[in-house]
Amino acid sequence: MSEAWLDEIRWTSDGLIPVIAQQTGSGRVVMFAWMNRESLVLTAQEGYAVYWSRSRGKLWRKGEESGHRQKVISIQLDCDEDVILLEIEQEGGIACHTGRQSCFYRQLIDGQWQAVEPVLKDPKSIYASS
Repeated sequence: MSEAWLDEIRWTSDGLIPVIAQQTGSGRVVMFAWMNRESLVLTAQEGYAVYWSRSRGKLWRKGEESGHRQKVISIQLDCDEDVILLEIEQEGGIACHTGRQSCFYRQLIDGQWQAVEPVLKDPKSIYASS
């Protein structure tokens, strides 16, 4: 398969593109992350989300530690060609490392960020101690 489609993307100066992960069916945004060319190619080839971890400086297969992988239903590019939308099926129903369904679990209420979603699973039981 040709990779010419990658050249249509407007990558950031550091070779990344922002990615929104949206739960299929509900349309709920569960996560935001970054991809580089390699991670996007791997995502398209493998059918599971592979991101670029800016903090670790390496590829990150979503769910590699937690088991909460993201099966990719579709990959879409916005009209400005600078944001990717992944329609995903979130395995295990948990996308956030805090043990919640979505990384977007805090809401601004009366000038303060307040958690408005419950923890579905204790993160200590999801991730092994390093």
